[in-house]
Amino acid sequence: MTAFPRLPGPAVPEGTRDVLPPEWQQREHLRGRLAAEFAAWGYRGVDVPALEFADPRHPQDARAFKLIDVGGEVLALRGEFTTAVGRLVRSRFAGGPFPLRLQYGGRLWLRALTSELGRLREFAQVGVELIGVSTPQADAELLALGRRALEVVGVAPVMEVGYPGFVDAVLEDAGLSPGAREALHGAIDRKSGADVDLLAAQHRLDAGMTRTLHTLTDLYGGPEVLAQAGDLARGGRARAAVTHLEAVADRAEGTLLFDLGASRRYGYYTGLTFRAYAPGLNQPLLGGGRYDLGGLPGAGFAIGLERLTEVAARGLPPEPEVVLALDAAGAEHARAAGLTAELAWTDDRAELLAYCAARGIRRWAQGQTLTGASA
Repeated sequence: MTAFPRLPGPAVPEGTRDVLPPEWQQREHLRGRLAAEFAAWGYRGVDVPALEFADPRHPQDARAFKLIDVGGEVLALRGEFTTAVGRLVRSRFAGGPFPLRLQYGGRLWLRALTSELGRLREFAQVGVELIGVSTPQADAELLALGRRALEVVGVAPVMEVGYPGFVDAVLEDAGLSPGAREALHGAIDRKSGADVDLLAAQHRLDAGMTRTLHTLTDLYGGPEVLAQAGDLARGGRARAAVTHLEAVADRAEGTLLFDLGASRRYGYYTGLTFRAYAPGLNQPLLGGGRYDLGGLPGAGFAIGLERLTEVAARGLPPEPEVVLALDAAGAEHARAAGLTAELAWTDDRAELLAYCAARGIRRWAQGQTLTGASA
């Protein structure tokens, strides 16, 4: 077998990685299965540019990779899909018809290294957006689709549902100032009782309000949590949130867990949020929620392909056997039998045998015959 000197390759930037053949095939298999499932539910595919105009209002602006165009315009690499799909909908589907179901897939880039993204700054996602409706039926559809999408690739997900605005509504009903609410959101979301007590003391909250804050951090569990949340709901916003969640739960397929103390990105999400976890994994495979698209109601979710590949790879079908074809007829015969056939590039049997040993190829094909790779 021809040998070439092994040269040291250039290092890749921090937070990026090469993807080698076994993982590449697994990831593309998952991408194809997910896209087919989304399409079966009526979600049509779109693609959006990797380059966008930088915008300080963008939810990922502070973490975006930015560059200067030849005309002086500041551009940014795409850091998430929802904003880009929202722009596409406003410009290309302004008149509907709604509801509009779209799916997407591709790479994203962010400067920050976070554990939630597996310390990656370049990563791949697929996802869906359901735009133009905000009913409990629409939210239940997305929960069902998210569950089904993971099930078809062999993952039994645990689905968690939150409603960040519920926490804010309860705090507002209690008469807390915007500054106090802002400070408390993080502590409640982290479920940090010590931080809750510290902030309650700083803002001079009474014992009753402090108990309410601790109750919020503990609002986690099955449908019974909604009854507890109803006891805390005093104003219209909080009651509307609980009523909506009850309607979604009535329509949900499978078991849902509710985390009503979750208030992550409460200023971005306008309704429920949800995540899907694989058993034994402490980071979500899927995340989504309801948001506003410049006056249009929207909701959707995204699945991280790197993490999904890591979890689902063991359950994927094995790769077809690879054979080495000594002629074109042998390659055609092997491929017709469902095998992968590589074509021989030389008549030197010793070189071919050495290659087969290095690649783990056990058979070769010639004409209509498959035989063991031997001299």
